[in-house]
Amino acid sequence: MQRVCFLLKVRQDRLDEYRERHAAVWPEMLDALSATGWHNYSLFLREDGLLVGYLETDDFAAAQAAMAQTDVNARWQAEMAEFFEALDGAKPDEAMKPLTEVFHLA
Repeated sequence: MQRVCFLLKVRQDRLDEYRERHAAVWPEMLDALSATGWHNYSLFLREDGLLVGYLETDDFAAAQAAMAQTDVNARWQAEMAEFFEALDGAKPDEAMKPLTEVFHLA
């Protein structure tokens, strides 16, 4: 199982709404994530907008590609893009660049 961690930056003026949206993620989005191999997926948000994501998957590139093929993901990414800083024209899910794991205690 591959462990993946990534960072994004949520706009400070949108933190409350970002939290609200993730307290009520669409059921079809949750189903699509599970079906495409996203497991043990968590998001952590710091007060300055730093977002840390963590998930486990057999193959992150394959899981991303499978999600990119779903209609629900396209709709979710379009709605969520306005919440982030520095996407440089990418969708939020395209801007998720995994960090290199340097230590793990199992």
